[in-house]
Amino acid sequence: MERVYLSREGYEKLMHELEYLKKVKRKEIASATEHARQLGDLKENAEYAAAKEAMSHNEKRIRELEDKLSRVEIVDSTKSPSDTVCVGVKVKLLDVESGEELVYSLVGPDEANPADGLISITSPVGKALLGHKIGDIVQITIPAGTLKYKIVNISR
Repeated sequence: MERVYLSREGYEKLMHELEYLKKVKRKEIASATEHARQLGDLKENAEYAAAKEAMSHNEKRIRELEDKLSRVEIVDSTKSPSDTVCVGVKVKLLDVESGEELVYSLVGPDEANPADGLISITSPVGKALLGHKIGDIVQITIPAGTLKYKIVNISR
């Protein structure tokens, strides 16, 4: 079984979502289904069909979350060397070509959000940075070409 790597915050976020889907969303959907059922003929009842579809999506998401949470390994970056890029750290990079500074936090795939500077350790950039230290120059091949970054700082 493949492990799912999450920060403590990511784990708690998924736990809250699961709790919401089970305790709140299920009840809302059950109410909507019951209301639609009272409207009459179920074969031609669009509200009933929509409620059943919503129930199906909700149950699918619940199963996905339960599966992920059963395989979670919470990453504690404080237990890793402070000068090495690993899951859970914030990395300040210098683009060697343009001189632009970038800051990324390395997270598990389920927490990734590049727009917020959260990159997955399974992404090309995340994979390439893992294990490197401050001062290292890392060349990263991506579909658009090759990036060359110098690791300026690593923080927790």
